[in-house]
Amino acid sequence: MSCVDFVRAGGLKAAAVAIVTGSLVALAGCTGSGSGFGGGFGSGPAAGATAPVTGETLGSGNIRVALLLPISATGNTGQVAQSLRNAADLAIRDFQTSGVQILVKDDRGTPEGARAAASAAVAEGAELILGPLNSASVTAAASVARGARIPVIAFSTDTSVAGPGVYLLSFLPQSDVDRIVSYAASRGKRSVAALLPSDAYGTVVEAALQRAVANAGGRVMAIERYSLDRVSMQERANAVAALAKSGTIDTIFMPDAGDAAPFLAQVLAAAGVSSAQITYLGSGQWDDSRIAAESNLNGAWYPGPESGGFAAFSRRYQTAFGTAPSRTATLAYDATSLAAGLASRFGAERFADQTLTNANGFIGVDGAFRFLQNGLNQRGLAVYEIKGGQAVIVDPAPKSFARAPGT
Repeated sequence: MSCVDFVRAGGLKAAAVAIVTGSLVALAGCTGSGSGFGGGFGSGPAAGATAPVTGETLGSGNIRVALLLPISATGNTGQVAQSLRNAADLAIRDFQTSGVQILVKDDRGTPEGARAAASAAVAEGAELILGPLNSASVTAAASVARGARIPVIAFSTDTSVAGPGVYLLSFLPQSDVDRIVSYAASRGKRSVAALLPSDAYGTVVEAALQRAVANAGGRVMAIERYSLDRVSMQERANAVAALAKSGTIDTIFMPDAGDAAPFLAQVLAAAGVSSAQITYLGSGQWDDSRIAAESNLNGAWYPGPESGGFAAFSRRYQTAFGTAPSRTATLAYDATSLAAGLASRFGAERFADQTLTNANGFIGVDGAFRFLQNGLNQRGLAVYEIKGGQAVIVDPAPKSFARAPGT
C-alpha cells in the first residue's frame, strides 16, 4: 500500500482524521532514518526556552507550534490572516489529543514584525513555525528560525523564499504547469505557444513551462509576454494567433487569472482562432466563474485540487465562525493538522526534516501533498475542462505520488 492513504468517504472530518490514522500510520513504516540537512531541523524542543508565552494560544498541549500571520494588517491581508487563524483553530479542535498548542503571533505583515514574532516564538519554545503569509516576512522569519534549527512551513507562493528547512505549503505555479502539460501531452498536444504576463509570476511560469514541455517530449514554439494593458495583450495574442492559423501549434497556454484569459481568448477568436482547432491550457487561477463563462474557452483544460474537500471544509468553517473562509484558509488547516498528526506519531522526530520530506507525502483538505528537500512542494491535482459554462473534472487527482503526473 502507498504511504499516502487517501480517505474520500465521510467528508472533511474523515480526511482530517486520515492525517493521523491513515497517511501518517503508513508513513511511520516508510520514514528513513537519515537526516537530509546534516543533523536536521526540528529535532526537538528549543533548548533553554524559558520565556513565558505571550499573546493568543490555541489548544493546551505542551508541544508548542507558532503561527505567524499579519493579524493587524489592514484590508484584505488582515481578513485573510483572520481566516487562516480561524482555520488553525478549527484544526486544533479536531485534534484535541495531539498535545499541540498553537502560539498565534502577529507579524504585522512586515519583515520587522515577522522577525520579532519568530524571535518571540523561539524564546517561548516553539518547535515549528507555520506561516508567515508574505514572502518578505517568510525570509525574515526564516533568518531567525534557521539559527534556532526550527523548520518553517510557510504560506507564500514566492518560490525564491523556499529552501532547506523552509517549506512552502501554498499552491505553486510549477505544480500547475507540470500537471497540465503532462495531461495535454498524454492527449497528443505537444506544440505549445504561451501568452504570459510580464511579471514575476510570468517568469516563474515560463521556466516551468520550458522544463515541463521538454520532459513531456513536446516543443515550446513561442512565448509572448504582455504588459497588463489591453493594447499589449492584443498585440501578443495576435502574434500567437498567426502561429495557430499556420498550423505551427496545437496548444496555447495562458495561465493568467481574472479577466486576462477571457480577454485573450476573445482576441484570439476575433483573429480567427477556434477552440475546435486549438486547445487552451490554464492554471489553478482559472477556478473563476469569469473564465468558465467565457464561451471561447469552451473545451479548455486547467489543473486544480478536487473541489469536494474545500466545499466540506467551507461548510464546517461557516458553522464554526459564521462567515465563509478565504480560499487560502485550507493552508492553515492542513499545516496545523499536519503538525498535530506528526506530534501524535513521531515523538522527538515529529518535525525532523526526514519526517517532513517523506517522499510519500500527506493528505490534506485539498488532496495529497509532499514537501521536497529544496522547500518546494508537489500536489496531486485534478484536471478540469470547461464545458458549457461549467468546470468538470476530466482526469481525477492521482491517488499516490508513485503515479502522479509531473512528479
